[in-house]
Amino acid sequence: MTQHVHNLGEQDSLFRQLMAEIRDAELQRDSMRFRRNLERAGEIFAYEISKQLEYVDREVTTPLGQARCRVLREQPVLANILRAGLPLHQGLLNYFDRAENSFISAYRKHEGDEDAFEVEIEYLSSPSVDGKTVILCDPMLATGSSMVLAYRALLERGTPGHTHVVVVIASTQGLEFARANLPDNVTFWVGAIDNELTPRKYIVPGLGDAGDLAYGAKD
Repeated sequence: MTQHVHNLGEQDSLFRQLMAEIRDAELQRDSMRFRRNLERAGEIFAYEISKQLEYVDREVTTPLGQARCRVLREQPVLANILRAGLPLHQGLLNYFDRAENSFISAYRKHEGDEDAFEVEIEYLSSPSVDGKTVILCDPMLATGSSMVLAYRALLERGTPGHTHVVVVIASTQGLEFARANLPDNVTFWVGAIDNELTPRKYIVPGLGDAGDLAYGAKD
């Protein structure tokens, strides 16, 4: 199986307008709107991912008879990297509303040099993911380290049958790192790919710090 990258921003659609709002520094001043826009992005990603999942026939009783419908064979497990991933996760959950959920805490650990850091995982809450479809989301894929470590943390709960990685904006470097360090049965879904990283590993032009914009600055 070969990894695939789906860039929803490559074609004109309302998703491109949504991305413009998410990036807009003026609109970002309204944190509620920023959170809602990330949530809306998650809903669009969920719909697109749903086209690649497995379905089965089901008989549904209507007020006037029986209808044969196609429904998901099984629900995915939705996983996100705290805290910035929460609004995006909620958008996915709005559509996969019967899904199980995983939460992973990752942070940048700085020691001395402000530009140098290591990503550490300090918390995992998850059901078994063994053999299941996992949708792992985080708004930004900068270096790719957080996503790779989050995936490896999930392996404590089993080996997914397939994983869909969802990010709003990826850097070229981060996407390459993630693809090189994640298995073949991973599909990447991105809203945009930017080419530049600052010395502190923020994506340029990017959108800034998604966690701070959604929930306020941290110390």
